[in-house]
Amino acid sequence: MSVGTGLALTLGSAALWGLAHLWTGRRVTGALLMGVYLSAVTAVVAALFGAGAELLSLIVQPGWLWAFTLGGILFAAATVAVVVRSYQLVRPESLSGPARYLSALAVGLLCALVIAPMAYAARLAYLSRSVVTSVFGASATPIPVDPWRGRERLNILLIGADAAANRIGVRTDSMTVASIDTRTGATMLFGLPRNLENVPMPPGPAHERFPFGFGGEPPYTPGMLNEIFQYAEDYPAMVPGVPKGQRGPALLKKTISDFTGLDISNYVMVDMYGFAKIIDAMGGVKVTIKAPIVYGRQNEGLIQPGTRRLSGEEALWFGRARTYSDDYVRMGRQKCLMNAITKQADPVTVLRSFEKLADATMNAVSTDIPRELLPNLIELSDKVKSSNIKSFQFVPPLIDTGNPDYGLIKHKVAAILSRSDDAPSAPSGSSAPSGSSGNAQRHPGNGPTSLDTVCG
Repeated sequence: MSVGTGLALTLGSAALWGLAHLWTGRRVTGALLMGVYLSAVTAVVAALFGAGAELLSLIVQPGWLWAFTLGGILFAAATVAVVVRSYQLVRPESLSGPARYLSALAVGLLCALVIAPMAYAARLAYLSRSVVTSVFGASATPIPVDPWRGRERLNILLIGADAAANRIGVRTDSMTVASIDTRTGATMLFGLPRNLENVPMPPGPAHERFPFGFGGEPPYTPGMLNEIFQYAEDYPAMVPGVPKGQRGPALLKKTISDFTGLDISNYVMVDMYGFAKIIDAMGGVKVTIKAPIVYGRQNEGLIQPGTRRLSGEEALWFGRARTYSDDYVRMGRQKCLMNAITKQADPVTVLRSFEKLADATMNAVSTDIPRELLPNLIELSDKVKSSNIKSFQFVPPLIDTGNPDYGLIKHKVAAILSRSDDAPSAPSGSSAPSGSSGNAQRHPGNGPTSLDTVCG
């Protein structure tokens, strides 16, 4: 047998175990190796293309991530063993010293090529475990097999936090309640202005401290909704028994639950500058811009209208800019940005830039969602991605942020959710469509707006 034939059979054995064994007459061993290999490959391919959300639900569980890591290492080791043994079987006995060394080097390189993708897969599994364990804590109580049983909606508070180095504390400048139908995935986003004043506080120490609505020290000057988070962090007595770092989210969830009538179970908070890094890790995000948006702290540029892919910094300004605009218009743009990310964060995009995404996520995201709930949330998120996400914003003229009608807010939430399954989309009860200029005409409207329609 020639050197070329021997190396070709060795290479073939890396792609299909048992090939060299069959060639050399070891039929039983070759057939066994080939059967094991084809079974393993078939199972993996079927899982990748057929399991969908079920597979994703496994890769957010630390135990399974360890299993994937170990499985990848063992498969690589087994393939290397098969390659080496195959070379021993087909190697010509008459090889001279230099030829022997060169052929051995070629086999060594082949083994390295086999190990590399398996090692990378093992690294991805390890990074996934790091993200899951660092961002998501363990549940204090057991999670039911079906956590949505008897629960029609899951309400999660989404917070965009501005904690720049030149500012004291955390300002929750973006607050949205995502209300998700646990059966269909249909999602309603309720946008809450950061400057809502006289916010009624929930029963307990906070209400005793501010019986007439949240405000500053005597003479009780009005305070805004985006100040509650940091106030709770600074004054532990407002949420007794809650550890530092969770006081702000705890009081903010209670407060918003109380005046919206929604049972908000969890929160997710994203640091604004970390958010830009997440967008960059995704390779940018594509949005439709309806009117020029001023870009930069010194108003040094414009993001021009049109459908374009924004970098992380551009996306940050798309969601934050208020020049020639206002809080309410930018709230609409923020919803469009959330919708775009939800639709564009497909598995291929995530896998392609996983390491950067993992690093950005660990530094930018905080939440009280327990890791044990992640498999169920993955399955639910698959329904959300295929649903028509809608938005309703509690902004002028429907709501006077200086003197809000909190009873009207609660009534509107209940009315919208009661007809959300069959009501046609109507103009938002909020500001002008996202991306429009700050001078656009506003109208109260009676129903939610489809983000797919508004955002383009």
